[in-house]
Amino acid sequence: MAINTETVVYEGPHGPLEGVMAFDDAASGRRPGVLIVHTALGRGVYETEVAEALARQGYAAFAADLYGQGILPGGVDDGIERARRVIADPEQKATHASLAALRRHPAVDPARIAAMGYCLGGKIVLDLARAGASVAGVISLHGGLNPAPWPSVTPIKPKVLVLHGWDDPYAPPEHVTALAKELTAAGADWQIHAYGQTGHAFTNRHEPHTDVGVAYSADADRRSWKTICDFLGELF
Repeated sequence: MAINTETVVYEGPHGPLEGVMAFDDAASGRRPGVLIVHTALGRGVYETEVAEALARQGYAAFAADLYGQGILPGGVDDGIERARRVIADPEQKATHASLAALRRHPAVDPARIAAMGYCLGGKIVLDLARAGASVAGVISLHGGLNPAPWPSVTPIKPKVLVLHGWDDPYAPPEHVTALAKELTAAGADWQIHAYGQTGHAFTNRHEPHTDVGVAYSADADRRSWKTICDFLGELF
């Protein structure tokens, strides 16, 4: 196995975007593609690590960029403001540009695509499903759960997996139950896995977690990764 990573520059709604593609260079043929959408703090080391880990599982994974080539927020407040602008776009132009870049890659089977995301990215991929995007499934990790600011399709066809810290201060239990009701009403094939004694951002050991209710959890990280692998295996 020889995991190859490539920087991919592609056109976004406001200029170039820059992502990282990872795949097993020793494998032949096209394989399922997985889009990875970053947190409000922008694409970083963690998203590339996830792409490489998925490549070792036999996928072609693309750590996308929704903000712009070379743009990293100057702190949490800047990141939240940029995230709000991305979420508010009803056409999800940066996300669809990222999906198109993933589909174009020669290692990817464009008919077999999933999307996953962290925090901001978790909200983005849920909204992809709500908008009727042509993906097989979406995975939201400690993402925002509130409905999109535009009408959702019915039925929601992508399979939905939500991995959630029960003590997440940004998505309290009432948001979880509201999402379950929403997905049920929309006819979605959905799963929600909630981890007890676990808050926001539980997967990323690189981030300096200083806010109450925001912390890395090795147990939830390990358990959620196994669930991700099972879910993708079922999709493809």
